[in-house]
Amino acid sequence: MPSPQRQPLRTITLRPTHFLLAPVVSALLAMGQAQAADTLDTACKTTVECQAQVAKIQGLVKGDATSALSKSQDTFYWFGRINMASTVVNVEQGIIPKAQAGRIARGVELSITQATAPGGKRPTDVLQVEKIITDAVGPEATLIHTGRSRQDIHSTLNAAQLRLEMLDFADALDQVRARLITIAQAHTATYVPAYTNGVQAMPISYGHYLMAFADSFARDSARIREAYARINLSPMGTAVLANSSWGINRERLAQLLGFDGLIVNSLDAGQISTYDIPIEAASIASSTAIRVGALMQDVHTQYHQTRPWMLLASSKTYTSSAMPQKANPGIIQNTRAKASDVVASAQASLWRAHNVTPGMIDYKNTWSPGSAKTFVQGVEMLQQLADVLDSLRIDPARALDELESEWTTSMELAETLQRTHAIPFRVGHHFASDVVVYAKERNIRPKDFPYAEAVRIYREAGKKYDIKDQRLPLTEKEFRRALSPAEMVLTRTGTGGPQPQEVARMVAAAKDTLAKDRAWSGEARQRLLAAEAALNAAFEGVKSLP
Repeated sequence: MPSPQRQPLRTITLRPTHFLLAPVVSALLAMGQAQAADTLDTACKTTVECQAQVAKIQGLVKGDATSALSKSQDTFYWFGRINMASTVVNVEQGIIPKAQAGRIARGVELSITQATAPGGKRPTDVLQVEKIITDAVGPEATLIHTGRSRQDIHSTLNAAQLRLEMLDFADALDQVRARLITIAQAHTATYVPAYTNGVQAMPISYGHYLMAFADSFARDSARIREAYARINLSPMGTAVLANSSWGINRERLAQLLGFDGLIVNSLDAGQISTYDIPIEAASIASSTAIRVGALMQDVHTQYHQTRPWMLLASSKTYTSSAMPQKANPGIIQNTRAKASDVVASAQASLWRAHNVTPGMIDYKNTWSPGSAKTFVQGVEMLQQLADVLDSLRIDPARALDELESEWTTSMELAETLQRTHAIPFRVGHHFASDVVVYAKERNIRPKDFPYAEAVRIYREAGKKYDIKDQRLPLTEKEFRRALSPAEMVLTRTGTGGPQPQEVARMVAAAKDTLAKDRAWSGEARQRLLAAEAALNAAFEGVKSLP
């Protein structure tokens, strides 16, 4: 189906009184046409430059980690940190004699630092790392493996990687929330249609609309905090699944590795919690993605119009190679597609865990970059969404014109009769319905509806309901005001409504909540850094032993 033609936005007569911010006006006027399709304008010198050019206009983000830090903290990195912690704790517990402790610690250090040298290795099997250590300092170094197994080691490093990916996801989500709140604050008096069942229902403000999504994402932030408390518990020191005969200090291991506590039951720690905790985390990303997809679909639906009230900056669209009038919103489409990928990846974690007995590896890290990439894609999705939000250009005058082209204020006509003249709502509803039918049959817009016809229609409604006074109690001015979208929004009352002062209050509350969520994330990261420093210091103490 060919795309409908668009009237270039710069030809729209804009009403400055409808704009809250002068920069928005200049941005709208500067938008012009979509990115040119002339090959002279798409020249690129290298493959990387060509890919970057496409990514920019289509809003593409693609990577292999949620952050540079997450990428650096791979399996090998965590083998090193766990070996360091095991060395410290086993020395403290007397499992490693102090006479051997310094040499073993230096062997552990060598296994870590050799990876940065030319020809260095980053093994993904803990026994391969152990071989590097024992080759350097002898078989006594295997004392660091006392009371542990691949099972608790991998369960621990998976939890450590998941907690960081969740923090990265939380920070990306907070960036989106901040943008939504900022745009909402600028559009508390920009009136747009809201829809139910795919049909215009009532006028609201664009700020009210965006705050609905901002508040829903705030709930995801709360879910992340709650899930993090379960994610950041240590399985370390439980060996295969039933602990060992050695007195391993699990609490100390947890502390040194940045965990807030233990998964207490040793079977649960390595074999059961590895089901439900990652699934819970992935489900949060999936829930976020479903609403990201809905938001993008809503934006895209408005973009379908021949005179949309919402467009993208011209640098974020691209022209058809054949149809010059098109301004393709690849940035919207690709964000929605990435949201679908996140949902699919979360389902992969569920399916891999389904009907699998405890102790199998099928489900243990399906969310990870090496498998479904749930949070890698989730962070990319949120980065793409932030790009879309930065690129939106809203035309309040056109949005108001859209509202005034439909009868979304007819309910207010009935409510005004009830509120100001005690006319039973059903009588007012019948009157308003007949007004709408008459208008639509004759293609009359609300503000053009003949007052004399309203008087006649009300008289007919009065006869049907046997109302004694069949005169329309509204003056023509009152009738016009009742049909005004702006007046309908302004007269809303109650907590959470679209009236500008209430949206402004919700914006202020959302800013406070966002600040607290960001503080929580910062504190969680600081605790991890403090644990890292504590482990480094404790390990240095052991390493300095003879």
